Amino acid sequence: MWLEKLFGFDPAQHKVRTEIYAGITTFLTMAYILAVNPGIFSALEPQGMPTSAVYTATILAAVIGTLMMAFYAKKPFGLAPGMGINAFFVFGVCLGMGHTWQFALTAVFIEGVIFIFLSLFKIRELVANAIPAGIKAAIGAGIGMFVAFIGLQSCGIILANENTLITLANFNTPSVLLSLIGIVICGFLTVRKIPGGLLLGILLTAIIGIPMGVTHFDKLVSMPPSIEPIFMKFEWSEIFSWDMLIVVFTFLFVDFFDTVGTVIGVSMKAKMVDEDGKIHRIGHMLMADAVATTAGACLGTSTTTTYVESIAGVAVGGRTGLTAFVAAVCFLLSGIEWDDYSEAIPAFITMFMMPLSYSISDGLMLGTIMFVLMKISKGKEGLRQITPTVWVLFALFILRYIQKSL
Repeated sequence: MWLEKLFGFDPAQHKVRTEIYAGITTFLTMAYILAVNPGIFSALEPQGMPTSAVYTATILAAVIGTLMMAFYAKKPFGLAPGMGINAFFVFGVCLGMGHTWQFALTAVFIEGVIFIFLSLFKIRELVANAIPAGIKAAIGAGIGMFVAFIGLQSCGIILANENTLITLANFNTPSVLLSLIGIVICGFLTVRKIPGGLLLGILLTAIIGIPMGVTHFDKLVSMPPSIEPIFMKFEWSEIFSWDMLIVVFTFLFVDFFDTVGTVIGVSMKAKMVDEDGKIHRIGHMLMADAVATTAGACLGTSTTTTYVESIAGVAVGGRTGLTAFVAAVCFLLSGIEWDDYSEAIPAFITMFMMPLSYSISDGLMLGTIMFVLMKISKGKEGLRQITPTVWVLFALFILRYIQKSL
């Protein structure tokens, strides 16, 4: 079967619909990087590193890395420019040490090449497999707590406190209230074992957030601009300097253990280990990560790494490269022109109703119906955008659903 050859998909153990749900869920939990990474790099815009180009580089790095994980490693993990290491790139290397962003990109590229050789000679794999079983189990639990903490902090449920370090927020702000509603919805759907419950809960929460003024689709970026200003912009004049050695080692050290920890933790959660606690195809996963880092540096962004948020996709059943492939496709589609709602809403319906209805045809039909309705709502301008063929399809699809309901 071609799915097995491409993604390691076993029809006896895996379901296509589950893998699609998992891929979309992984993307939704990672999608914040599309806004946060360019936001961090905006501090370098005065130095000639356009934020808009970093946005495109972020998408492409995520797509390349996640596709490598899908086809080469055949595992359900998403990759993108890593948090924390991107801040060190901007505020540590460039603004702190006074180096150019070209210098920092060169350091990331060198780190990626070193990682490729470490992966080829199975040094990273050796270290990962040498970690004791008890520590591996603890890594899984620690990652779960870490992800939960990040989520609670990001949505404002927990806040910093001088005396106790952290404290609960007041529940009267819209964002906190929406987060609590979302937790309840996701919990209810998961407990009831609704297929794709976590994904459905995320989408319902986003929709509820619109009238609450929390969810803003108009803040999403339209078609990605060119990466030409930052593509392959390396600076080789200082590659043998002491500072370059320090920066490369820092990138290498942080990325090494971040990736190993994430791969171990998420693999343990997915039960992708043998009787001896060794992780299946871990060498392939680490190589995918190394190639993604090198490619990301060429594109113009900081270290690309395996995302701990992949555990969300694993939690809803993702086990193969098909999950990663779906996540990569979602990243690729993140350039849809969301500023035109008459185009964005039908596109959204088409994309998400295909997996949710488990039918490509239903996704297409519902998207077309929504397209006509949205164009009608624009008035004369929208009506001019509806071709005679689309009107015929609209009528046929409406009749189809009327017939199905009888």
